[in-house]
Order: sequence, then structure tokens, then C-alpha cells
Amino acid sequence: MRINNKRGFTMIELLVVLAVVAMLLSLVAPRYMRQADKAREAVLKENLSGLRVALDQYYGDKGQYPEQLDQLVQAHYLRKLPLDPITGQSSWQPVMMDQEGHKAVYDVKSNAPGNGMDGTAYNTW
Repeated sequence: MRINNKRGFTMIELLVVLAVVAMLLSLVAPRYMRQADKAREAVLKENLSGLRVALDQYYGDKGQYPEQLDQLVQAHYLRKLPLDPITGQSSWQPVMMDQEGHKAVYDVKSNAPGNGMDGTAYNTW
């Protein structure tokens, strides 16, 4: 009487395990991507808020808004211009106003194309 001592998995067992893993990944991946998008939007809102606070502080101290966003960095209201997490760049859309005969930045918007999870365009935030 001979006993077969071969150990291992059959091809069918491996395929079943791979199918279960693929099914679990298909459930988890969309949730992960949605959370990543949600985190980028939260960072975008926080960066916009920080820029607006710096603009208000600049105005409060100097009595006028800066002509360019870079002046916030030069005057040490910001260490550097924050990144827009949607575009990956630190380029923002300044909202200008006429101030004593010259243009000044009094607000800032995102340059990111597309809409957020709430359906509003990023460039309106």
C-alpha cells in the first residue's frame, strides 16, 4: 500500500482563492478612491481658507490688499503658497478688485477643473 505524500494546492483551490480576493478588492477599491478624493477636497478647502485668512491679515496690517499672492510670502504671512491638491500646483486664481487706482487680490479661487463630490465646480470654492 502506497501513500501519496504530495502536498500543495490544486489549481481549482488557487482559482477559488484568487476569485475571492478579486471580489473583496472590487468592493474595497471604490471606497478607497472616494476617501482619497474626499481627503483632497478637504485639503483644498483648508488651503483656500488659509490663503483667505492671510489676505485678511495682510489687509488688517497694511490697510490694503496685496497686488500679487507672492507678496503674502514676501511679507511672511505665509511660508510658501500652498499646493492645490487637485492640480498638484501652487497656482491659484486671484480675484482682483480696484484699490486706489490699482488692482489688488482680495480673494482666491482654485484653478482645478471639474466638480467636487457635492457637484459644485472647484473654481467656485
